[in-house]
Parts: sequence; C-alpha cells; structure tokens
Amino acid sequence: MDSGWLLDFLELARSGHFTRAAEARNVTQPAFSRRIKMLEEWVGTALIDRGSHPVELTAAGRDFLPRAGKILEDMEKARSSAQASADSGAGTLRFASTQVLALSFFPNWLRTIASKTRVGAINLIANGLEPCEYDMLEGRAQFLLCHYLDGMMFRLPAEDFTSALIATDRLVPVSVADENGTAVYSLDTTDVEVPLLSYEPQTGLGRIFETAIDIATKRPNFRTVASSHLALLLGLALDGRGIAWVPANVVSGELARGRLVPAGSADWEIPVEVRLFRPRQKLSDTLERFWSFVEPQDGAPNPSPEQQHANQHVGHTAGCD
Repeated sequence: MDSGWLLDFLELARSGHFTRAAEARNVTQPAFSRRIKMLEEWVGTALIDRGSHPVELTAAGRDFLPRAGKILEDMEKARSSAQASADSGAGTLRFASTQVLALSFFPNWLRTIASKTRVGAINLIANGLEPCEYDMLEGRAQFLLCHYLDGMMFRLPAEDFTSALIATDRLVPVSVADENGTAVYSLDTTDVEVPLLSYEPQTGLGRIFETAIDIATKRPNFRTVASSHLALLLGLALDGRGIAWVPANVVSGELARGRLVPAGSADWEIPVEVRLFRPRQKLSDTLERFWSFVEPQDGAPNPSPEQQHANQHVGHTAGCD
C-alpha cells in the first residue's frame, strides 16, 4: 500500500470530485482514479460511491476515513522519530539537488561551508526539480538546492519551507558562431526565424524560462526545434541546431573558448537565484548548526511567504535541470 493512496482518498473525500481532487494532488484524473481503485483493492471493499454526484463515501469509506488520517499521522510520527534518531547519531545531511547544480555548484559551495564548520556525512540526491520537490515533501531530503525565480511554479508551500539565497546566476542565450565569430542565430535580428532549443516546461529551468519569457509576445518568429533537458540542449546548441538559454556558470568555458557566443544583448539574459530550501520546523542540532553557516549572498534576505509561490500545478515528467 502506497501512503500516497491515502492522501488521494482524503482529498477526494474532502472535495467530492475526482477532477478537483486529481488537480489538488497534481496528477491526471485517469492516474488518480487508478490509485483510488488500487486503495480499494488493498482494503478489500469499495470506499467510493461512484454513482453519486458529488462523490460520496460508502459506509466502509466513512468508517475508513478517520483511520486513513490516523495511519498517515502515525507514519509521519514514526518517520520523524527515525530521522531525528539518525540525524542525532550520524549527523547525516540529506540534500536533494537539481543535476546541473549538483555537478557545477554543490562541491565548491560545500567546501566553503566545510571551511567554517565541521560537516559530517553527506547524502546527495541529484535529479530533476520535480522529484527533488517530492523528496522534500516526503521527508527523504532535508535541504533542496535549485535555481529559483520569483513567480515560477513551485511545489514547496511557503508556510512549511523557507530558503536562503546563496548565489546568483544568469540564463544566457547562446549560439554557435560563424567564421567571423558572430552568432549564427541572433535574437537581435527581428526579421529572421530563430530556431529555439527549449526546456521541457515541467523542468526547473523550463519553469523559469516560461515565467521570464513570453515567447509569443517577445519573439513571435521563434520556431521550437527541440524540447529537452539542459545536457541535450547544450549539445544541440554546440551542434549548431539553434539557440538555448544556459546557466552562465555552466557555459562559461564554451564562451571563453569561442565554441559558443551570446545570441543576443544582455536584455535577453534571465537573472536567476540559487537557493537552498529547508523545512521551517526545527531540525536536529546538527542540521541547525549547519544551517547557521548557510549565509545569504550579499546579505540578501530570505523571501517572504508572499514572494514564494507555493502549491502551483506543474507537469509530471521529471527532467534534468
């Protein structure tokens, strides 16, 4: 039995509608219905009267409802207790990080922290932003390292999580150069169709790009030739297939060697933040001591709950960002 099925059931009981409950749980309605059916198969009886509108619980469902909530509450208490015990014993720091930052940023940043205080065992999960968010929501990670832009779709509720700004970055539009060192594809030439190498919208960088750039308004003659994750888009840009927006710290070497050049003026760059998120609830002494050495860059404050955009719907296919 998956604990997520219980959360699905509680949401359906609350809303009374499969569609609304699926949206609240950030899954498609067919997938949501299958999960409710699997819960019923596990329980051994029907919990939902599907002939009623809005949806009502069967007698068995009404009896199971408070028990489902109690099961989840007990599971959370057991998980928190086990994690607190592990944290106090081994002092393991569990990070979830988007893949690009796990490779290009995390090692040097952690080395800086380690120069100020003793850092114990580290567990790092590198993935796309969406699975990293779930790792945080489900307690598999204590910290999330990711690119962030105010207004982007983000799953971590501001009332439950806070963050520190630890670096800044830019998404830079890049293209291969011609024999004169000029961008083959230029954003500053308005009368030419521009091939776009775009992020999948559900990825972290894709969410940022969609938030920052209104393609239809800003450049109606974009033609999307590929949608993927950072590694593939960078490879396609180097192969001369189009323009890609790439984090400056990732593409700096290619720019220095002239393998890629800026594809437009600085107005086309997207300023982004590198943030470290954590739960608002008090962590173990080891984790709180580590957090005390996570200093915002240039004294920048943490975002307010109003600035953090929580619980917004995104796609469900993980990407590398």
